[in-house]
Amino acid sequence: MCGAWWPRSRDLMTELPLLTDAFDARRGRLPGFAVRRGTWPEAPCDLPAAGHTVKTAWFASGFDPYTIRLYSYGVGHWDLLVVPPGTDAASAARLMTAAADPALRLTASALVAAEQRRHDQDGARWEREQVEQWEGEGGAPQRLSADLPFFRNCYGP
Repeated sequence: MCGAWWPRSRDLMTELPLLTDAFDARRGRLPGFAVRRGTWPEAPCDLPAAGHTVKTAWFASGFDPYTIRLYSYGVGHWDLLVVPPGTDAASAARLMTAAADPALRLTASALVAAEQRRHDQDGARWEREQVEQWEGEGGAPQRLSADLPFFRNCYGP
C-alpha cells in the first residue's frame, strides 16, 4: 500500500474528483485508475476530472475490493487502501496510518479485517466490563480505554 483514501460515500462521481485533484497537485496528472467491480454501485468507464477525463479499469476478480490503483505518467501506479465510507474516525485513522507504513506488508483486505476484529473484540470486551461493573458495584458504566493490540504490535509500545 502507498497510502489510503477515505471517501465519504459510495458515489464515485462525487468522490473521485476530490481524489484526482489532490493526486494531480502532488504527483502529476492521473490518467486512470482501477478498482474491483461491485465495490462501487456505478461503473462508468470515463470520469470527468479537473481539465481532463480519467479512464476506469474494472476488475471482476483478482483485485482487492478495498484497493484503488491510481496510474500516473512517469510515476507508475499507486495502490491505496479504500477506507470504507461510514467508518468511524478512530478506525479510519488507524487504517490510514497502517496503510501508509512501508514496513507493514498487508493487503488492504487484511488491514480492514484486522480493524474489524479489533472493533469486534473491543465491543465484546466493553459489554463484558459493563456487566461485571453492574453486577460488582452497580456503578455507572465507565468508558473503555483505547486498546490497540493489532497496531501496537506493528508500531511498538
